[in-house]
Amino acid sequence: HEQLLKMMEERMMDVEQKLRFVKRLLQDKVNQLKEQLSKNTKADAMVKDLYVENAQLLKALEMTEQRQKTAERKNYLLEEKIANLNRIVKNLASPSFS
Repeated sequence: HEQLLKMMEERMMDVEQKLRFVKRLLQDKVNQLKEQLSKNTKADAMVKDLYVENAQLLKALEMTEQRQKTAERKNYLLEEKIANLNRIVKNLASPSFS
C-alpha cells in the first residue's frame, strides 16, 4: 500500500512538473501574442493614417488637375484673342499701305 502511495506521489510530482512547464510555455505564448497584438495595433493605426493621407493627396491632385485644365482653357482663349487681334491689326494696317 505504501509503495502504491509512493508511486502516486511520484506521478503527481511528475504531473505537477509537466503542468508548470506547460504553464510557462503558455505564458510565453501569451506574451508573444500580446506583443504581436501591440504591433498589429500600431500597424493598423499607420494604415488608417496612410489611408487618410492618401485621400487628402488624391483630393489635392484632383484640384491641381482642375486648375491645370482651367489654366489651359484660359491659355487657349488668350491665344485665340491674340490671333484675332493680330488679324485686326493686319487688316487695319493693310489699307494704310495701299
